[in-house]
Amino acid sequence: MATPRALVMRTAGTNCDVETVYALEMAGAPADLIHVNHLAKEADPLASYQIVAIPGGFTYGDDVAAGKVLAVELMHVLGEKLQAFVDRGGLVIGICNGFQVLVKTGLLPGARLGGAGDREVTLTNNDSHTFEARWVHLRAAENTVCVFAEKGETLELPVAHGEGKLMCRSQQVLQQLQEKGQIAYRYVSADGEPPVYPADPNGSVDHIAGITDPSGRVFGLMPHPERHVFAYHHPRWTRENRTGAGEGLRLFQRAVAFCKKA
Repeated sequence: MATPRALVMRTAGTNCDVETVYALEMAGAPADLIHVNHLAKEADPLASYQIVAIPGGFTYGDDVAAGKVLAVELMHVLGEKLQAFVDRGGLVIGICNGFQVLVKTGLLPGARLGGAGDREVTLTNNDSHTFEARWVHLRAAENTVCVFAEKGETLELPVAHGEGKLMCRSQQVLQQLQEKGQIAYRYVSADGEPPVYPADPNGSVDHIAGITDPSGRVFGLMPHPERHVFAYHHPRWTRENRTGAGEGLRLFQRAVAFCKKA
């Protein structure tokens, strides 16, 4: 495929949507920013896209639970179409609130839309009981199957969330995520060691910052890669003489490269 196209969804309370469009286009994928209400009116709104992004924000005010209302809406108005998009090999990235949406639809971790009774993981209140906005260090799992990640790489990205603590239904679910390579990124300390607060900003089990489905094509991440696509986005860019692209751009570039090979 010469040039993959991306769709960035938005609705009431979405933010970082323009930044996500910009990041995708920097990576080489022309991107359309479309409201969910408009998508619902189309017969096959995802047919011309290879990448779907659900950006961060506070959709519908997170009034019920973070991402819950949008998740229910997507299952109701786009359920079969979204599932078909995933089944035919499309890539999906959910960032922060978008990660919460993917979990609550059931697309993560199993790539199957489903109800709350089938949910194996959830994202809940940070251990600090407060909104966390800071830069964090991440390391990709050595066995990750995530197509957005490079095994073992380290990144520094910003977080901005109140409900980012990933929890699993059981130890068995966590073990399956670990063994199947579905853990994409973990929080680490600045020197790469297991973190404590605030290096792990929310207290996620196994310090998980992002997970993927078994295929590696559906990806959820709490930190914001779209907020670090230029070196000067980093707060220490002058002191460390950072130039060029930011570290978050890599994730979008890998998605585009994957689609071009498909």
